[in-house]
Amino acid sequence: MKIREIVKVDSKGRITIPLTIREALDIREGMTVLLIADKEKKEIIVSPIPERAKLVELSIRVEDRPGVLAELTRELADRGIDIIATKCIVLKRGEIGECYMVVDLSRSLITNLKELEDSLKKLEPVREVRAQEIHS
Repeated sequence: MKIREIVKVDSKGRITIPLTIREALDIREGMTVLLIADKEKKEIIVSPIPERAKLVELSIRVEDRPGVLAELTRELADRGIDIIATKCIVLKRGEIGECYMVVDLSRSLITNLKELEDSLKKLEPVREVRAQEIHS
């Protein structure tokens, strides 16, 4: 179910998230939210973040073929990693693609970025992985 609201930006660039959207996403006063801006699409993704989240930004170069995203998400799920946001694009059809993900490691047994990168690099379609912690 999608909820659409139109809001105005104030003189300081702020917007108010309407009550209907805050309730639907369980956004409460004092919570942290992640904003991801896509310059090409001119859109912003707003995602509530748990208080103890350990956010990591992943950039993954992969072979372009059917099922690659499923392999990536299965590996992350098997390791208890929560995917907050994802976007995958084809760079060269049938050859190479790139996935951008924001993940939460707070409930995972993975304790560091190298371990996460190594886990993903073991997947057959993965060509390159970069992981960077996001600090709030």
